[in-house]
Amino acid sequence: MAHEIPAQEDVILDGFLALDTPLGFRAELIEGEIVVTPPPLGDHEHIIAELVDQIAAGAETPMHFSGNKGLRVDSAGALPSNHVIPDGTFAPRALSLFRGAESWMPCTGVALVVEVTSQRAEIDREAKRRSYARSGIPLYLLVDRERGKVTLFSELEGDDYTLLQTGPFGKEIELPVPFSMTLDTSNYV
Repeated sequence: MAHEIPAQEDVILDGFLALDTPLGFRAELIEGEIVVTPPPLGDHEHIIAELVDQIAAGAETPMHFSGNKGLRVDSAGALPSNHVIPDGTFAPRALSLFRGAESWMPCTGVALVVEVTSQRAEIDREAKRRSYARSGIPLYLLVDRERGKVTLFSELEGDDYTLLQTGPFGKEIELPVPFSMTLDTSNYV
């Protein structure tokens, strides 16, 4: 009796899904690499809190927020789907997108994902950006603490965004529909 050898991408995905990370750590599968991240520092969480407060108070469309929602997003080539946990995920409240969702949900309906750089900033700048674009997430906000700037990626085309709105901390960023608001980044320093 012949045994079927599992494909490498299946082995990687099965190994990832079986991980038991230490309390507070999070594991993500990004372009075939398992990335384990420790709990964030206070400055990282301060930026997230500022974003959430502003969007809750100013977004034209009421939003739900999750800081820990696992998303299945598209990967490149034959790799298994990426399993990422954005620092922030916003979806229109009317969709109740998080209610009843599995641990790793599809990203359909997500309006905006946010990443605040920490130890491996290149992953946020490159691999996650392309994964979010390939998956059809219309807006990606990158708060790059190392470079002291904020970039809003929008206008999807293939596996990237074609429109970038960027500026140093302190510059206002315009969030388009469904947010239709100005984001003040002056308190990110």
